[in-house]
Amino acid sequence: MTKMKRREAREALFALLFEMSFATPEEAAVLYETECQETDRDLDDDYIRDGYKGALENLEKIDELISSASKGWKIARLARVTLALLRLGVYEMCFAGLPYHIAINEAVELAKVYGEDKSPGFINGVLNQIAILQGLKKTNG
Repeated sequence: MTKMKRREAREALFALLFEMSFATPEEAAVLYETECQETDRDLDDDYIRDGYKGALENLEKIDELISSASKGWKIARLARVTLALLRLGVYEMCFAGLPYHIAINEAVELAKVYGEDKSPGFINGVLNQIAILQGLKKTNG
């Protein structure tokens, strides 16, 4: 089996995070294994496995960061695609060590494909604010 390209793996991780938004905490805990066993999707990739488990383990902190940066938007009001992309971006830049500008760019690119018209700009703004709040990105001034 050939190794999945990083962009393909990221897209698969995004899909799992999207599916997680429909699951109970108990279902979310076993979603990765269930998807591997019950579907023909190729999810046998360290990036996907580690990313899903890492996002799940840090979900409370990830959602706190999203809430603090998305002024006027409660997590429950966000579209599930948008929420999954924000969770992916926050996980990658705050917990997986991916440089913030790459994590943001990748989330925005996925939003252009899967999100609504205003999703890329919203995701860019929220993730940039989180990068600033977390000290990952310096501001002028």
